[in-house]
Order: sequence, then structure tokens, then C-alpha cells
Amino acid sequence: MNPMVLTQVATGLSVLAVVKQVMDERSMMGPGGAPRCHNCNGSGRVTCICTRWSDADVGCRTCSGSGRMLCSTCRGTRTGRPISVRVPASRR
Repeated sequence: MNPMVLTQVATGLSVLAVVKQVMDERSMMGPGGAPRCHNCNGSGRVTCICTRWSDADVGCRTCSGSGRMLCSTCRGTRTGRPISVRVPASRR
């Protein structure tokens, strides 16, 4: 092959690699550009524990009969960012 053709092929492959990397990074982003929650994969809901019962009945107060409850990791925000909490400290 001609060296010029090899150079063009190598350049094209490197461009494709960069595009793939950008697309992979964007697919892991949730709403507002924040990373998706790893537990619910950005849906905000996970399978409810009532579906694990042996009687095959789905529905409880937690999931309102849907079989899906709020994610315990993101609390339904769908992002992987931790929820900020203020803890008041008092001096003794």
C-alpha cells in the first residue's frame, strides 16, 4: 500500500476512536450532565423487595403495587452525585 493511504487510514481510525470515546462518555451522563446512578442506571427506580416474596404477589405500600420503588442510592434523582445533608453540630 501507498504510505499516503496508510496515513489516511490511521488518521481515520484515530478519529473514530475519539468519537466512540465521546459517545461512551455521553451515554453515562444523566440529566443535566451529571453521571447516572450506578444502582438504577439512571431510571430512579429499582425492583421492589416485595417481588422477592415466595407467593409471587407484587405490590406493597413502598411501591404502590408497581413492583418498582425509589432507588436507595440516588433517592430517585437518577444521578450518581451524593445527596448533600446538613448535620448540625453542638458544643458540649
